[in-house]
Amino acid sequence: AATAVRTAFAVPAAQARSRLRATPVPAEAAAAVRAAYAALGEDVPVAVRSSATAEDLPDVSFAGQQDTFLGVVGAEAVLDAVRRCWASLWTDRAVAYRQANGIDHRAVSIAVVVQVMVDAAVSGVLFTANPLTGRRGETVVDAAPGLGEALVSGAVNPDQWVVDTATGQVLRRTPGRRTDGFGAGLCLTDTQVRELARLGARAEDGAGLPQDVEWAVGADGRTWVVQSRPITTLYPLPEPDADDGARVYLCASLLQGITGPLTPMGLSVFDTMLVRYRPTAPGSSETFRYAHPGLRLYLDMTGSLRTRGGRAMFAWAMRVADARSVAVLDRLMADPRFTMTEGWTPRALLALYRSLPQLKALPQVAVALVRPAAAMDRARRAAQAAREAARLPDRARPEQRLDLVEQQLGPDLMMVVIDQLAPAVAGYIWFGIARWLLGPLARPGELPTVLQGLPNNVTTQMDLELWRTATRIGADPASVAVLRDTDPGVVARRYAEGSLPAVAQHALADFLSRYGHRAVAEIDLGVPRWADDPTHIVNVLANYLRLADPAQAPDRQFARAAREAEAMVAELTRRAGRRGRLRGRVVRYGLRRARAAAGLREQPKFALVLVLAALRRQVAQVGAALAAAGRIATAEDVFFLDLAEARVGLRGADLHEVVAERRRTYERETRRRHVPRVLLSDGTDVEAALAAEVAAAGGAAPGTLTGAPASPGTVTGPARVVLEPAGARLEPGEILVAPSTDPGWTPLFLTAGALVMEMGGAMSHGAVVAREYGIPAVVSVPEATARIRTGDTVTVDGSAGVVTLGAPEP
Repeated sequence: AATAVRTAFAVPAAQARSRLRATPVPAEAAAAVRAAYAALGEDVPVAVRSSATAEDLPDVSFAGQQDTFLGVVGAEAVLDAVRRCWASLWTDRAVAYRQANGIDHRAVSIAVVVQVMVDAAVSGVLFTANPLTGRRGETVVDAAPGLGEALVSGAVNPDQWVVDTATGQVLRRTPGRRTDGFGAGLCLTDTQVRELARLGARAEDGAGLPQDVEWAVGADGRTWVVQSRPITTLYPLPEPDADDGARVYLCASLLQGITGPLTPMGLSVFDTMLVRYRPTAPGSSETFRYAHPGLRLYLDMTGSLRTRGGRAMFAWAMRVADARSVAVLDRLMADPRFTMTEGWTPRALLALYRSLPQLKALPQVAVALVRPAAAMDRARRAAQAAREAARLPDRARPEQRLDLVEQQLGPDLMMVVIDQLAPAVAGYIWFGIARWLLGPLARPGELPTVLQGLPNNVTTQMDLELWRTATRIGADPASVAVLRDTDPGVVARRYAEGSLPAVAQHALADFLSRYGHRAVAEIDLGVPRWADDPTHIVNVLANYLRLADPAQAPDRQFARAAREAEAMVAELTRRAGRRGRLRGRVVRYGLRRARAAAGLREQPKFALVLVLAALRRQVAQVGAALAAAGRIATAEDVFFLDLAEARVGLRGADLHEVVAERRRTYERETRRRHVPRVLLSDGTDVEAALAAEVAAAGGAAPGTLTGAPASPGTVTGPARVVLEPAGARLEPGEILVAPSTDPGWTPLFLTAGALVMEMGGAMSHGAVVAREYGIPAVVSVPEATARIRTGDTVTVDGSAGVVTLGAPEP
């Protein structure tokens, strides 16, 4: 995208630079510069530095985007450097940076700062918060002999110190690799490092937020601060807790496969649901707490870490749902700030049972183990209750609509979801029993094969229905021509107007009538549903229409996966039968129950999203009323409010400024690439801290990425890195590399050769659907989207949990 921006603006940017360089500095300004330079003394070396109005903002730094000139001597040379600084406002990199960050080119101005050059013996930068781990109260100092330009540009390897800002204790010293002839010793003393840390703390106090400070130590030993700007990459802190102690937050958004921010209305809906239910932390009397740093949903798990039951529950949950978090959890359990204070007691066990809504399904799970038909019947009734809850009235006053939304978010909705859990949980328990009975009789990768091609999975059924929709469209040349050769957004608009070719119009309408309530990031009430904007679905259909190999047709792949699974059940049953007829029968029953029921794990979320889509329609009507009354600009703005603010707007409050600020925050967070999965109250990204320790110890083998095995098999193919599924094009057989996935992504799986995800565990949505389609998958692969590039050849070993860059050696 940046390359396209540079190409589009290259000619006008070059013209602007050329004209500015050729234009004389206005006479009045030139006279002022000459006078100011003369006042410094005779031929004093100076630094001429750019200072644009778009630099050093709280969320974008523009570091290095405009030019700086060092060691400039003479008034005419200074004026020439001033002119070149002005022209650098239009460097290709600065133009592309503004475009990428949504900054209006016409609104940007530039000034120039002229500073006397410090005859620097040592120079560098310091950060008043650790930019790698996010930890506040920890100063990181980088230093190298001579001028700081070489360090800032990355031309030298600096010495580094990490300092506890409050105490001045030097926590770590890391010498840089010297190639500059200054010797092998550290270029600063601990006393100088502590002085720099104190200067940084003063800069942070003055600015009110963590700072990135450039500094220099002159030949006389005096320290100069050259520049101070906000650190723009730090993840926002959770709201401070009343007890002021260290707290641990787990990102629930990532566990749901959502890397982007949630809308304020979406977060408000979850707050309402959770406050109404009021669960307690596992094994603790402490009520579950939630926070929204970075507009993501974070669970405060501090109380759980301090109890044996809470630790056991989270350790099990992370192994199943997010394998990467297991090491993080182990690290936290060893942290003395989160020492366990309560063991297994009746009170703790009761609190553990009350802690999560899912645990209330345990009695139903027991019934499902022995009476699966009865459990399935109860689940079907709960699904019907969800459909009935989604049938909300179309005519009501805006205030009544908000009443209805809040009423639907009560405990009854949670129970509708819980009542659908038991069959799937029982199926996985039977799977575990069969695994135990088989023991070493099952070779690595064989048991996951049993879970391929599962029936009764609503997400799989949705994807296959979308393939059937593509097949219908593919039989009509006029429809194929439109979908394959027209921009998906244009096709979506034509669908809304009813002007597509008849076959495409009817086929798309049929699919959306059943699945139009779904979307990417669908647990967020503020996200448009596919029925609102089918652009993503149109794009996926266009991908399907490019599929030329009949053997790669998704329905054939699914059927093939199901046949392989049934064959594996028969083979494992045969092996178990050799150890005893009863063992063989139990293994066969357990594996068949797993295949019959495990696919139902998607049903509870499907039902929840069905209700959320209905509630979204109600809130959208409230937004229309607010927009008509002039309280917000557009109906969609209501999703940048919370439920309480929407009520205030209906009473007459003007909410334009609130919405504008929320949109700015949302857009900023949408651009954020890295989200901490576990965040401490001091800003520490625990996984990043662990990764830094691993890197310092030597790191992983070159060319190899490791994660958690999720779906067996080995495939080699070209990678396709996809950060956002809307508009993504995935050619048949390409390896899909994604930060995470939710059901909205799964239509892309149908043409993928394999799947690599940065998030998730063996039971995450992406892993389950990959297994069902029989494509290899590895999840919980750190930095996969950064270390793998589109077009790279990669080998995915879904059984070992390894991704190798390049084709395997023959």
